Amino acid sequence: MRAPERDLAIAKRCYSRCVTANTFCPGCGVVLPPSSWPVSEGFHASRECWEKYGELAACTQSLRDPRFPHQNAVDAYGASHVGPSSKPIMAFFALVGLYLACERGLSGRAVQLAHMELGRAKREWPVLAPPRQMGRVTVVDVIAAPLGEAREVALMEWTRSVWAAWTAQQPRIRELTAAWLPAIAATSR
Repeated sequence: MRAPERDLAIAKRCYSRCVTANTFCPGCGVVLPPSSWPVSEGFHASRECWEKYGELAACTQSLRDPRFPHQNAVDAYGASHVGPSSKPIMAFFALVGLYLACERGLSGRAVQLAHMELGRAKREWPVLAPPRQMGRVTVVDVIAAPLGEAREVALMEWTRSVWAAWTAQQPRIRELTAAWLPAIAATSR
């Protein structure tokens, strides 16, 4: 085999290994090494991305922070992983949470209480088409940030990034939040 042909053959084998060795998350687009982690039903996510979210969730739940930043992680992940098998309530609650956190400045605890209030009434939840591209920040970026203030900042960057990706649905989320949560809508930021 001549040198250029040999180099091309080696490059093809390396490319094939690189492509098959990693997985692509259909929700957020992150590429990660394979995992045997089970994937959750209803999320448009790879098992590898779901595993990273599990790591972050374990961390945010263990903080015992009265602001409850775990809610921001739940909503950012949920909104980043809406797909064909997702229930409309998942996208709607996640986007209401992102709206309340990003635009209204509510803490995760206040967002959690808003979700509880929303859930009291039986409603037909709107079907919200996800954007073609999620935000520039993913769960992997948040996990990569050192624990403490840097991770808190990364979590809020992720929250804002995902909210920004849903620009087309933002007016509808604001309108329905105002209608269905009038007490929150009446308060100013």
